[in-house]
Amino acid sequence: ALPTVEALREKGAKVVLLAHFGRPKGQIVPELSLKPIAAAFADVLGVPVHFAENCGFGPKAKAFVTSRAPRDVILMENTRFEAGEEKNDPALAKSIAALGDLFVNDAFSAAHRAHASTEGVTHYIPAYAGKAMETELDALEKALGSPERPVMAVVGGAKVSTKIDLLKNLVSKVDMLAIGGGMANTFLAAKGVDVGKSLCEHDLADTVLTILKNAEESGCEILLPLDVAVATEFKAHAPDHRVCHANEVSAAEMILDAGPQTVTVLTEAMDRAKTLVWNGPLGAFELEPFDTATVAAAKAAADRTKAGKLIAVAGGGDTVAALNHAGVAEDFTFVSTAGGAFLEWMEGKPLPGVDALKA
Repeated sequence: ALPTVEALREKGAKVVLLAHFGRPKGQIVPELSLKPIAAAFADVLGVPVHFAENCGFGPKAKAFVTSRAPRDVILMENTRFEAGEEKNDPALAKSIAALGDLFVNDAFSAAHRAHASTEGVTHYIPAYAGKAMETELDALEKALGSPERPVMAVVGGAKVSTKIDLLKNLVSKVDMLAIGGGMANTFLAAKGVDVGKSLCEHDLADTVLTILKNAEESGCEILLPLDVAVATEFKAHAPDHRVCHANEVSAAEMILDAGPQTVTVLTEAMDRAKTLVWNGPLGAFELEPFDTATVAAAKAAADRTKAGKLIAVAGGGDTVAALNHAGVAEDFTFVSTAGGAFLEWMEGKPLPGVDALKA
């Protein structure tokens, strides 16, 4: 938000900052106050940030904002201290809108929530995207909206159940879909592969087969692990870890990473792709050596991006952590720090905070 705040101040605007923190559920929870944030943001901004302590969003807040001078920066208290925030209460939204002449949303990470401070407020004053929001939306448009083809998606993570909508949407939009992490086990099992005691949602076999059928009908190539790293224990440097073909996992073993052959397949697919969208690790990257595939594939994507051969966009909490672990987050075209909003965008779902800016 810093560039947006600086740009507004340069134009002579009084800047009123809205933010939420934690889950106070409409109650005042002192340890979730934004007061410490005011001092921290002032250090970064290089000017005082005036904290609207105990003002709420009523007449007291209005008076506090009115008393400040042009170019002043004001931070309001945690919006989630208000009972109407998460309910998108029109009365609260109207009170928030009364604090300014224009609304600028710079929080893509909260764009999937229709709250009073993200969506409701836009019904009462003109609304615009901030610089960070614009950067994010431009990057996402290049990745899935109107991308350079072929498009490759890498989707990892533990469970298919949390990404069913994502997979259903992607098979109709991308040319190649690589599936890794625990969710790849569910795909392998649905195809009749014995995955031993791996994390696997066997009850989703029919769902997986439907996704595979839809992919075939849409001309989307599905890339599943050919070889895997396995062990009998879920721990770092498990003494009996080994790499084997995906259909050679014993009953006592669990799949914890993709193998080197699989990484080769993924890097060859990247060579064919012009655009890459990545969400989720390929294995248990928090445990060595089961970070090997994620690190190798991430470095391959970064190398192709730096060489100007690939537009690489990544997002989601685990994804950002995995790319930082691989030391390549800075080398991707764009890395979204948004969790839920990035996922819902990849699922093709409307984002209320973004749609409100288009009205």
